[in-house]
Amino acid sequence: MRRIGLHLGLLFACAVILVPLLWVIRTSLLPEHLSYSPELMPAVTLDNYVDLFTSTRYGQSYLNSLIVAFGSVVVALPFAAMTGYAFARFKTSGRAGRFAVLATQMLPPVAIVLPAFALLRTVGLTNSLTGLIIVYAAVNLPFLIWILMGFFEGIPVDLEWAAQTDGATAWGAFWRIVLPVSLPGIAAAGVLGFILTWNEFLFALVLSGPQTATVPVALASLQTSNGVQIAKVSAGVVLAVLPLVIASRFIQRFIVQGLTFGSVK
Repeated sequence: MRRIGLHLGLLFACAVILVPLLWVIRTSLLPEHLSYSPELMPAVTLDNYVDLFTSTRYGQSYLNSLIVAFGSVVVALPFAAMTGYAFARFKTSGRAGRFAVLATQMLPPVAIVLPAFALLRTVGLTNSLTGLIIVYAAVNLPFLIWILMGFFEGIPVDLEWAAQTDGATAWGAFWRIVLPVSLPGIAAAGVLGFILTWNEFLFALVLSGPQTATVPVALASLQTSNGVQIAKVSAGVVLAVLPLVIASRFIQRFIVQGLTFGSVK
């Protein structure tokens, strides 16, 4: 009976997670006038997906999101790796410095977005993908530093001592020994940074324009004076989730290894 109850509980938890997602997929395949129908599948059409790319700027926004998410991760990861390693190995700035880095994540985004807008306007990077990449890299950097710091603390320092005994410098040990060993953690941090950037709405809303809007902004723009175009929104959500599913599927092994790496001594 205990095992049956456990399986029923797991089935219920799966249903809670999957049913909303399946309902979104179902709604994306219905004509707009049937999107609120209680029937399971009264009709099937792909017009919502076609309309997203023909009558809206969703295709451009999709490409913008890919560029900004990849770009912010590429910019932030090197700085996060070097800073996380310094915190883990050399105790740079002590606990006060670590807390100061973490404290920046406690600020509400609305307190950061207006200063960020003022800075980007000063340098002429408003309504540009470059400006979004810089802002997202800076915003996600403390989070990535803390993740990678835990991974580096899980690497035995004896490996670096052995490399330095053979003549390697501290930088050489970091580049040739620590980074290859910590690749699963770096991959996990990169995926998490990509997801954070891909899903973010407020900064993209304030800092982007019609040509540089990202997917969340494009989905929000589907609300019209006649109401929300729920079928198109559902189609957009399905497409928006695809990169996250694909990325997680192909590097799932690295994510699992990375998230558990720093906790195993």
